[in-house]
Amino acid sequence: MLTRALIVVLVILNLGVALWWLLRGEPASEPPASPAGVAQLEVLPATQAPTTMVASPDATPALQDVTPASAPVAQPPGPVSAPATAVADTSAPRPAASLPAPAPVAAAPAAPAVPAPVTATPAPAQCVSLGPFADRAAAQAAQSRAGAVLRGAKLREVADAGATRYRVLLPPAASREAAQATVKRIVAAGVSDYYIIAQGEDTNAIALGQYRNREGADRRLAALSAAGFKATMVASGGDGSAQWWLDATLADGTGTAVARQRSGAAQQRSLECARLR
Repeated sequence: MLTRALIVVLVILNLGVALWWLLRGEPASEPPASPAGVAQLEVLPATQAPTTMVASPDATPALQDVTPASAPVAQPPGPVSAPATAVADTSAPRPAASLPAPAPVAAAPAAPAVPAPVTATPAPAQCVSLGPFADRAAAQAAQSRAGAVLRGAKLREVADAGATRYRVLLPPAASREAAQATVKRIVAAGVSDYYIIAQGEDTNAIALGQYRNREGADRRLAALSAAGFKATMVASGGDGSAQWWLDATLADGTGTAVARQRSGAAQQRSLECARLR
């Protein structure tokens, strides 16, 4: 009896559980939690015009549908489904509006290269000595005839035109010792070809060379003057007559032959321009 009673109780319990299971209904499923930062969609009745999206407190500003209201559309019976309008994820970056490509800029034509002006190197100055003239007046007349052909002209007198030798001397010193001290200075300046005259009227004078033409003697005088010595030139073997010469710098583009012809000189000689300064 006890066994039967337990079986009856178990059968009743099973029937009760089965009846409760059939009558309880479908359990309401909770909607999935929306991710952070995404607006939630709220379903409104079909009679309301535009759909409004309501964002959660911690989400970004909600998107609003600005489509103008239209006439309500009849909905079929049954559960109301969410509108088919897709909601864009506000967390995704918005594509930038496409801008028109800039028009290609035409390359400006290159300016033609301008050659640099060529500066002509000036020709070195050329100096000349024109003569001989019998006196100073004749030399001045020759200078006037030459005119602009000659620049910086100077008159030069040759005391003994017929001389055959020219000696370059330093004036006699007060004593032999003084002459020797002068010789030491001459050697230190790099001057060679010298000796001390021991007798005669030029005793203790220092001879610095003997030349057959005046040009060589003049060059020696110029070198000694540059070294700081005041030498003199003594001509010998002549008749004592004097001549005049015209020393000048030739104008640019002028030849020595043209200068001689313009001045009327009988001779022309090359001249160092340093002697005209």
